[in-house]
This record gives sequence, C-alpha cells and structure tokens, in this order.
Amino acid sequence: MFDLTTIAEFSRTNCVNVCTFLVPATLLTTLLTMILTLKRRPKHQVWQTAGIAVILAFIMVIHVYTWFIIGVVMLPTYILLSLAVTCLVANLGAVLFRTLAPTNNLTLGQDACRDAS
Repeated sequence: MFDLTTIAEFSRTNCVNVCTFLVPATLLTTLLTMILTLKRRPKHQVWQTAGIAVILAFIMVIHVYTWFIIGVVMLPTYILLSLAVTCLVANLGAVLFRTLAPTNNLTLGQDACRDAS
C-alpha cells in the first residue's frame, strides 16, 4: 500500500539533498520556459518546459508542507514556499502569454529595429 508517512519521513531526512536538487532545477526550468516564451518558440516546447517546472515546484511545495505538518515553521520553509509559488505563477504566466499573445504583433530585439526602417 502507498504510505505517505514513509515518503514524508524520507523528504525530511534527506532535506538538504532534496533542496539541493529542487531549487536549481526549478529555477532553471522556469528560466528556460521564460526564454522559450520570449523567443516565440512553438507552444509545445513552452508547454513541455513549463510542465516540468510546475512538477518540480509542486514537489517543492509538498516537501515544505511535510515540514509544516510536524510543526517546523522557520524562515527557510517560507523562502522555499515563496520560491515554489513564484515559479508556479511565472510558468502559468508564460504559458498564458504564449497561448493568448498574437504571434505576429510583438517583436523583440533586432526584428524591432529592422521593422522600424
């Protein structure tokens, strides 16, 4: 049977290792989602990177909640929770922007200078 207590205990026991992986992975995948969105890459690429980033951020939220369950309320838990929520919102915003923004009206960088002349 699926035992959440064992998973929560594993998460708390290996907290440094979990956070050492999750924090950079979440930040890098969120950054990649934003870069792909700004470069107007195909929607499926943005969705893939955003999906991976959301999964990692959700795992980080669950990891923080395992600490809240046992009563550990400290500054690092709030920092990690804020980071995860910020990444979730940024990825949702990137997906919405890429989905709803017109593809031919917004240009970035050199294209804007070329179109002006």
